[in-house]
Amino acid sequence: MKRILILANSSGGLYDFRNAFLLRLLQHYEVAASLPDTVKTSLLENEGVKVFHTPINRRGVNPREDIKLLRDYRRLLRSWKPDLVLTYTIKPNVYGGFVCTRLGIPYIATVTGLGSAFEKQGMLLRLVEFLYRRGLKKASCVFFQNAENLALFQRERLVSGKTRLVSGSGVDLTTWQPMEYPCHDEVNFMYVGRVMREKGIRELLEAAEALHSDKVRFTLAGYCDEDWQQVLDEKEKEGVITQLGFHPDMRELYRDCSAVVMPTYHEGMSNVLMEASACARPVLASGISGCREIVDSGVTGFTFEAQSASSLTEALKRFLSLTVSERAAMGRRGRAKMEREFDRTKVAEAYLEEVQASVGDQSEPGS
Repeated sequence: MKRILILANSSGGLYDFRNAFLLRLLQHYEVAASLPDTVKTSLLENEGVKVFHTPINRRGVNPREDIKLLRDYRRLLRSWKPDLVLTYTIKPNVYGGFVCTRLGIPYIATVTGLGSAFEKQGMLLRLVEFLYRRGLKKASCVFFQNAENLALFQRERLVSGKTRLVSGSGVDLTTWQPMEYPCHDEVNFMYVGRVMREKGIRELLEAAEALHSDKVRFTLAGYCDEDWQQVLDEKEKEGVITQLGFHPDMRELYRDCSAVVMPTYHEGMSNVLMEASACARPVLASGISGCREIVDSGVTGFTFEAQSASSLTEALKRFLSLTVSERAAMGRRGRAKMEREFDRTKVAEAYLEEVQASVGDQSEPGS
């Protein structure tokens, strides 16, 4: 069997969003994954994925740590000898791409979003662009999750070879089933994700200050990725928000919410919005690439201006003006959109086509 090695920065992200693709690969290839954590490695190993532990500092640039990552990847690729490498997120894309190029191993990269890297200016931004340009130079194919990211990479000549655009990671329509809409008058606006500046937490708290009441709740599901805990605790004591923390099964929380709110500054393609929509919940999100593809404003939810608390507040007010039946209908239309445009099996098929082309295998995995 030919060998496929995956370089990623999160076992949870690999298992939660790409497992359908992994299961297809395992039917026909020997599959291994290089991961920095153990959150869901046991689940991956039970399915047949060989797991290698490789530490990664996901945030910031530390030359010593990044050089070590480069060496760790080189050591792993030389010892395991994969026929193809798949990389996800910036550091695996860049440093995995460097090593694959030097060793002559074909690789497929995925740009899952720009993150905070492209908010930098001057020398730091030029360094990020240089790393991307070198890391992606010899890729067999580079996948992008939204058209705006693809256009930027082409405009800045960060990618020069074959590219493909997919609907993010897609959504598992079997796992995320439509749910009956809450029939009570209380509205629960739920934020799902890491609590950090670039996810729009400041704007969300300002909107919650203005609109919370006995009939309007703001709940936050996720963990702090930055120093926000003291602020959150204060707002919770004041009755502005309710902290739900990290939750292993979001379906329970989606069932109780009236709408999911995502005031992010940038996104590859929001998995949270896809999952909430698949559960037939309206979604309110920043009108940016990576969100606006998912939300048909006024139909399946509302969009608002990113980094604007006033625009977010107005969108929330528009939602509050709807009747319960109108909100429920909005959620049902969101589910229908996911079925039409964001089925995860279609994303897996696109990747399988490129895998087969890269390893010279024209047979269908599992045949």
